[in-house]
Amino acid sequence: MAQKAAKQLAARNTAILNRTHAISLALNLLFIILRLLIFRSSRSRPTLHFYTLLSLPALVIEFWLERIGRPTHGANGELQRSGEDLEAKGLTEFMWDVLYWTWGCVVAATVLGNKGWWLWSVIPVYGTWLAYTTFGSVKKGMGGLTGQSGEDGVASGGATSNRQRKMEKRGGQKMQYR
Repeated sequence: MAQKAAKQLAARNTAILNRTHAISLALNLLFIILRLLIFRSSRSRPTLHFYTLLSLPALVIEFWLERIGRPTHGANGELQRSGEDLEAKGLTEFMWDVLYWTWGCVVAATVLGNKGWWLWSVIPVYGTWLAYTTFGSVKKGMGGLTGQSGEDGVASGGATSNRQRKMEKRGGQKMQYR
């Protein structure tokens, strides 16, 4: 079976994208039906502005994930491209977090009204924290490459092994000439 991994990735991506679109459609229809048709007192310009402005990033992310993750097939049904892995770490994972949190905010805004959109303010805080911890760990990891040493002038390598201690006790490695 040729390209088994690519076919599995394509099937997994298709299932993930179909589920994502169904959930997004259901939540947005729920908001529109409840907030704009049933609770008519909450149908105002600020409600529409909040909904449009704060749902737009999730819509953009959803279309981006669709574009990079949807597999493409040839005219004969053969898999041409399986798409990017939608379960990858890093930026893709952050996009899923934003998408899920926005869905939660849509549900909160459906139940609580415009006050539910305040939950969306957590996303920039989370993004800032994630960037700080990521770049902080990269910066700390690069310290060893640039020759920086730990406290008191000794390279921060942690505990030494028994072999290293014995070699230091003997005076280090010495070259023997014949």
